[in-house]
Amino acid sequence: MESKKAVVRRDDFIFGTRAVMEAIRAGRPIDKVLIRNGLSNELFGELYGLIRENGVAFQYVPAEKMDRITRKNHQGVIALLSVVEFHRLEDLLPGIYERGEDPLILVLDQVTDVRNFGAIVRSAECAGVHAVIIPEKGAARVNEDAMKTSAGALNLVPVCRVSNPGKAVDFLRQSGVRVVAATEKGGNLYTAAVMAGPLAIIVGSEEHGISPILLQKADELVKIPLFGKIGSLNVSVAASLMLFEAVRQRNAS
Repeated sequence: MESKKAVVRRDDFIFGTRAVMEAIRAGRPIDKVLIRNGLSNELFGELYGLIRENGVAFQYVPAEKMDRITRKNHQGVIALLSVVEFHRLEDLLPGIYERGEDPLILVLDQVTDVRNFGAIVRSAECAGVHAVIIPEKGAARVNEDAMKTSAGALNLVPVCRVSNPGKAVDFLRQSGVRVVAATEKGGNLYTAAVMAGPLAIIVGSEEHGISPILLQKADELVKIPLFGKIGSLNVSVAASLMLFEAVRQRNAS
């Protein structure tokens, strides 16, 4: 299931308002800044300006959640670190076309389990995926556990973190990329979908699936046939099936 909560290790975060500000200024890869509910002072105003200026993801949380990460004087501010630098989709996509390649993009929606995320990126790298797109909110942390499960693939596959997945899908379609979503609501089998050429594949979590807004934006909804009593595949398995069907079709064309 996608409800597991990863343990935050000591080397996985920075705490304290000034320390987090310096980390942002230094360009440290930050997954997310946690801010205590109700925090308001002059120094926080400066931090908030840096967060917005640099496009850093942030989230307001109860003090109890922050205290579970560290009991030290965090001042209501903790930065969770990422093990990779994030990329901008708008910068990556033109380069793929300029190299004469057909983009193969993987969009992950509501996939929150770190080990599933790592396994998906490992399969994505093996399939030649050009980029993996994740949302700022409701996504697995890009941490050491994810890196380990990916067998280092997170060092090789660009990860694009977007504030609005719907707009990212719009951008892909406007750029000539066909978008296919894997869902039990699909009308055709995934093997019948056209996956040769510029392609983005959307997969969602086992618990929540793909959000309605992304389903509406997809060019085609497809399903993976199931014959047992369990209602869904592990999301990393589903992603692999979709990706390597695309690989098969590309090699056959």
